[in-house]
Amino acid sequence: MSSPDIAMENPTNLAVAVDIGGTFTDVALVDGSGRSWRAKTPSIPSDPSEAFLNGIRLALQQAGASAADLDQVLHGTTVATNMILEGKGARTALVTTRGFRHVLAIGRQDIPRKANLYTWIKPVPPVPSSRIVEVNERIAAGGAVLETLDEVSVRSAAAQIRGMDVAAVAVCLIHAYANPEHERRVADILREELPELAITVSSDVLPVVREYERSLTTVLNATVMPGVTTYVRNLEKRLEDEGATPPLMLMQSNGGVAGAPKIRVAPALTALSGPAAGVVGARAAAAACGIEDIITNDIGGTSADICLIKGGQIGLTQHGSVGEWPLALPMVDMITIGAGGGSLARIKDGALTVGPESAGARPGPACYGHGGTAPTVTDAHVALGQLPARLLGGKMVLDVEAAKRAVMTIAEPLGLDLETAARGILAIADNHMVGAMRVVSVERGHDPRDFTLVPFGGAGPLHGCALAELLGIKRVLITPAPGVLCADGLLAADLKSEFSRAMAIPGAMDAEVAEPIVAELEVQARAWLDEEDVAPEARVIERVALMRYAGQGGEIAVPYAADRAQVEANFQTAHKALYGFNLGAPIELVTLRVHATGIAVVPPAVELAPGTTTAPEEHTSVSIGGRQVDVPVLDRAKLGAGASFSGPVILTQLDSTTFVAPGWQGTVHPSGGIILTREAA
Repeated sequence: MSSPDIAMENPTNLAVAVDIGGTFTDVALVDGSGRSWRAKTPSIPSDPSEAFLNGIRLALQQAGASAADLDQVLHGTTVATNMILEGKGARTALVTTRGFRHVLAIGRQDIPRKANLYTWIKPVPPVPSSRIVEVNERIAAGGAVLETLDEVSVRSAAAQIRGMDVAAVAVCLIHAYANPEHERRVADILREELPELAITVSSDVLPVVREYERSLTTVLNATVMPGVTTYVRNLEKRLEDEGATPPLMLMQSNGGVAGAPKIRVAPALTALSGPAAGVVGARAAAAACGIEDIITNDIGGTSADICLIKGGQIGLTQHGSVGEWPLALPMVDMITIGAGGGSLARIKDGALTVGPESAGARPGPACYGHGGTAPTVTDAHVALGQLPARLLGGKMVLDVEAAKRAVMTIAEPLGLDLETAARGILAIADNHMVGAMRVVSVERGHDPRDFTLVPFGGAGPLHGCALAELLGIKRVLITPAPGVLCADGLLAADLKSEFSRAMAIPGAMDAEVAEPIVAELEVQARAWLDEEDVAPEARVIERVALMRYAGQGGEIAVPYAADRAQVEANFQTAHKALYGFNLGAPIELVTLRVHATGIAVVPPAVELAPGTTTAPEEHTSVSIGGRQVDVPVLDRAKLGAGASFSGPVILTQLDSTTFVAPGWQGTVHPSGGIILTREAA
């Protein structure tokens, strides 16, 4: 691992990855020999592309290189996510089949997991009925045309939309997944009549059954399309002006990257872009230490993203959500909760609560000195001394007294002292996260004690030991650069895309029907790999079947085989592993899918030089167990492979701070990761 302050001579085959968060923009730069450089720069919400370029310049300066030397540019973005969460996407209209204008309003009968059955209010649809127009057409579930498309009604719909002051149009016709002919013709007419608007169709975004999820996903895709398209165009222009020539690749929610042309068509694929990159990075860092079974916890300023990886395999789901909206696109199976460094501590009805509201980047925690006065999780760490007063290599100085004053606004009304109040804030935040970690582990049949915890993000390593103790986990892995792991994950991500086709009528698998569909999907997959210029030896194409027992409301993805008995056996095995039992009901094939992957060329790992010195840079006073303890502060960059230490210890580095609690021992792995193990009680 190269020092961030030393330029290396003649860096070659340079790849840069940029992850933009709410507070900081993280950059990782690596060359073909495995040498790396990392940078952090403040995000610029008014123009994220400016922070994108600033971060690249910082990393290139450290490497002694220029933008013209770049061979690959990868990016994880929250633009689509933020627009969906904040309801700030483009004003959108929806075109649907006559008689189906209320699909979005009807929705589903279920309510969110933690909502109260008697008080939950259904969210307002992203497109009101006043901006939904109908056209005359009808296609059967099997794909047969029951009613020919009335093009006059389409042009009439275009005329109505013209007066709605919208920037985008979503087209979602009933059963278009079985036959997209009408949908594509509607899109052609709308582009002819309304050339200034962004048009998206469900058969390009989500060609599967369930009209509510398909309609909602298509609408959300349309709402973010103008903003994401403009954003991507700005990035490409900035890179071009800087002299960078490689195509821009963007992280998708499924943990793979894709080229800008695909993202322009389906920008909703980037809805969980940043968190997915972090999971990929965590898996790579764990694999470098010989660890396959991990629970990841990405703790940023606003949220914590939690994922379980078994056997090195990242699970995908099509039942994910962004905010209040289910988003039925393939995405990394993770849970997101409102618990981060900026989560606000408040007194509600006489009780202390933490989150989900956040102080954000501005004003941020009180200790940041940007005008914040309300206590946050970060302020609690600072008040206890677990987070030193200087961050980012000394470039950022925290206001310790402001943090203490903020925590006292909670302590005094509750009759608590400073330490008790600060520990209460952290305990509540930790228990929120532990609850989510139990959902991805215990509730799915996994014992968390069999896994290694990988906490990352700017705040993750501060909570690692405490979370592990609450779950009974004995081993914690602190990755080489936990604060920029999402950027590192981009560098380790493969190119990925999925191609799906729903069966006309779900039922027992018939190879004579399924095989031609799979073959057609494989043709589409190979064409996409050609477009992305993936070398033949780096291509992987996988066949997947989404299956269920007759009467079930959801499917399980399993490896597809042309042999019915084999694919049903695959389903039975997966169902038993997931739910603990199997049924005697008939098994149905619902959807066929082909996964196309371009395997990333990962630079060789650079091992740390051996070194056992753990001389502290300084000592700092930390409140532990009701008393002040003089705790050593170690500069992580100076620790060699094999170095070991015992907690309490604070590890500092450019991108994050690690608090090693009493009772934990740390050892530096040759890959640069630090493995913390809990001493036997």
